[in-house]
Amino acid sequence: MRRITATLLAACLLLAGAAAGCSKSYDENAKDCATALTGRTGGEAGDKPTVRDAEERVDAFDDTLADMVDSGYEAAAKDAYDTAENKTREGGKSRPEACEPLSKDDYTLLLMAKAIDGLGWTGEGGEFDKLKMAESLGD
Repeated sequence: MRRITATLLAACLLLAGAAAGCSKSYDENAKDCATALTGRTGGEAGDKPTVRDAEERVDAFDDTLADMVDSGYEAAAKDAYDTAENKTREGGKSRPEACEPLSKDDYTLLLMAKAIDGLGWTGEGGEFDKLKMAESLGD
């Protein structure tokens, strides 16, 4: 009986170790999700932000909109917001399987960040570029 218990325990430990070794980090899951969102948002294939990167991009966008409103450009800020919101809604009609490991909030951040990229509003390093946004809205 002791031998069977020891064998079962060893097998369980090996399986648990293998499962832990195969699991991805949260950042890796976020990058996989970003890849899955690329076709839906029209973003660059190489744009694979982590959740932190996505949060920084979306925060920069939000700050720009707030600055626009404070400077008297409410209509332009609304146009930019509506454009990003529509692009995000189009890309998020159904959640890709690669995005399942992420929380709802983190998925939404990645989706919005990829939508901003898909609109061409990011620079070389993936950061939000308010000049690119302004140029695209002025067309």
